[in-house]
Amino acid sequence: MNTPEEPIGERITEAELAVMDVLWERPRQTAAEVCEAVCTRRGWSLATVKTLLARLVQKGAISAAPDGRRFLYTPLIARAAYVGGESRRLVDRLFGGRAASLVAHLAESEALSEDDLAEIEALLKELRP
Repeated sequence: MNTPEEPIGERITEAELAVMDVLWERPRQTAAEVCEAVCTRRGWSLATVKTLLARLVQKGAISAAPDGRRFLYTPLIARAAYVGGESRRLVDRLFGGRAASLVAHLAESEALSEDDLAEIEALLKELRP
């Protein structure tokens, strides 16, 4: 079982991530409550949400605790751990493990705004001893 600080081994799909976002926002929700948060916006049914929840349980990303005739779903990984793991995979896979190459690519493709550049500069100053 994962601790909240460590990422899971299996990848989470974009649809599963939408469900995780709801659970990270407020843990211990039923499938119906998760559906209330995402179904209308995504055009999903309750059955779709239940399928996604089952997949996330199988992947070890969430737990399902019985609560009467329903289940309460809770994340087993922290959002920060997931984002950290995915970021590392992206940098490793596309940029040879070099985060600087990712930032250079974003800068060259004009994907970074002036605000983004200012935030990166401030972060780098903060990280330097």
